Amino acid sequence: MFIEQTYKPFEIQIEELEQWEKRPHQHNFFELVYIDMGSGLQCINQSEFGYSTGNIFLLPPLDCHSFKIQEKTRFYFIRFTDLYFTKEAPTGNYKEWFKKLSYVLSNYNRVAGDIIQHRSSLERELLINLIKQIHQECLSKDGYSESIIESLMVSILNILARNIEKRYVDANHHKDYKFGEIVRYIQHNIYQKDKVSLEHLSGEFSVSPTYFSEYFKKHSGYTFQEYLIKTKLKLAESYFTHSAYSIKEIAYMLGFTDSSHLSKTFKKHYNTTIQHFKRSNHAT
Repeated sequence: MFIEQTYKPFEIQIEELEQWEKRPHQHNFFELVYIDMGSGLQCINQSEFGYSTGNIFLLPPLDCHSFKIQEKTRFYFIRFTDLYFTKEAPTGNYKEWFKKLSYVLSNYNRVAGDIIQHRSSLERELLINLIKQIHQECLSKDGYSESIIESLMVSILNILARNIEKRYVDANHHKDYKFGEIVRYIQHNIYQKDKVSLEHLSGEFSVSPTYFSEYFKKHSGYTFQEYLIKTKLKLAESYFTHSAYSIKEIAYMLGFTDSSHLSKTFKKHYNTTIQHFKRSNHAT
């Protein structure tokens, strides 16, 4: 196994292949893969998924993947590296970019499969058009291309986030519609400490604070505070792995008292220190 590297913040590549010649590999970049034509199997982390024309996959960093091509396949690969989400990134709004990215990564289930739930989804068509527009802008390379590509990438991240949220919320809607809406509200406001307090949520959804706690545990299996901490720590993992933020900055963004509070909470839940977690995730 080897790690395929790219040192540009962003690139798009089109390959038409009859055989996947690369060995299963890991990479240091985020990759969106669109199947423009062809069929076969996508292999990721020892799971396989049959692919065909129109499928779209999201491959986070350091996941092992390959393709078993059965019918000649045209791949569109959009690769955006950690550089795209650092403080030196080409985009002017790094914090908002990374909030969206960390949401996608912390909630995405890293198994083989299409990122869009429904085969005939209008969002699939929109995503395909955005991918092809990015390719055209990369070819044109005029004075407007960079800012246009940036706005197209923002749209892609928003569509990915919305689809991931929809899966997550729909699963909770099956338990209880109001609970699904509570989960949606928490996900949208996780960075705003006041809006994800028990008092605010109980008022927002017209439920008494005492009953809210019982209701939440009944439908989630966690107390409200356990769920909130679990959600924030999933986001913290993405920041520790992929961002240039300090522990202090991450603690502030996620509403912990200070870096010590975040460090102690992280160690309690993961039985390891943040420093050891960061070393382990950057060692590959």
